[in-house]
Amino acid sequence: MHIVIMGCGRVGAALARTLEQRGHSVAVIDQETTAFRRLGSRFGGRRVTGIGFDRDTLEEAGIAEAGAFAAVSSGDNSNIIAARVAREVYGVRNVAARIYDPRRAEVYERLGIPTVATVRWTADQMLRRLLPSGAEPLWRDPTGAVQLSEVHIAPAWTGHLVGRFQEHTGVRVAFLTRMGEPLLPAPSTVLQEGDLVHVIMRSDRVGEVEAACMLGPEEDSR
Repeated sequence: MHIVIMGCGRVGAALARTLEQRGHSVAVIDQETTAFRRLGSRFGGRRVTGIGFDRDTLEEAGIAEAGAFAAVSSGDNSNIIAARVAREVYGVRNVAARIYDPRRAEVYERLGIPTVATVRWTADQMLRRLLPSGAEPLWRDPTGAVQLSEVHIAPAWTGHLVGRFQEHTGVRVAFLTRMGEPLLPAPSTVLQEGDLVHVIMRSDRVGEVEAACMLGPEEDSR
C-alpha cells in the first residue's frame, strides 16, 4: 500500500521509517527540505517539498494511488485541512490527523477524520488508523487466537443496527468511539457516520472480517 505522510518532524519521520520497514511505499511531505534529514540515508521513499494540502504537492507525493494519509505537521489547522482534502477530494480511505488541542477532537470526528491528540500519541495509535483493519490489534489474548481491533466499515453501514453488523461480519462489537467519546453499544444501537468500531474477533479471520466490514449490508452475501 502507498502511504502519504504530511510533516517530517520526529513523529512523521518515525512513522515513515516504520511503514517502509513493513513493506509499504511511503511519500513524505514537508515545507522544509532540511526536515528530510530525519528520515536517514536508508529511507527509500519519496521526499516532496511543499505545502501538505496543496493539490500539486499531494499529487507529486502520489495521493491519487494512496491507501492512507497521515497529517502530522506542527499545525492543527494544516493537519485537518490536508486530511479533508485527502479524503474528500482524492477519496483516500484511511486518513488520520494529529492535533495539539484535544478540545477540537469532537469537531474533527464529526467531519469523519480520526484524530490522535499529542498528549496521548503513540506510533501504534496512528498505525491502527492507517493500516488495514486488524493489522495492529489493540489487544490479543495470551494464545493469540482472539484479538480486539479497530475496523473500518463501509459508509453503507450508517443507519443500520449493531446487531445486524455483528450477524453479517461474525464479530462482536466491544465498543464504539463516537465524536471522540467511548460508547458501549447494544444490538439495537444504530451505527452513525464517523463511528470508530472496535470489535472482538478470531485472529485467523482478520482478512475475512475486513472484507465483510467493507461490504454494505445488502452486498454481503452471507
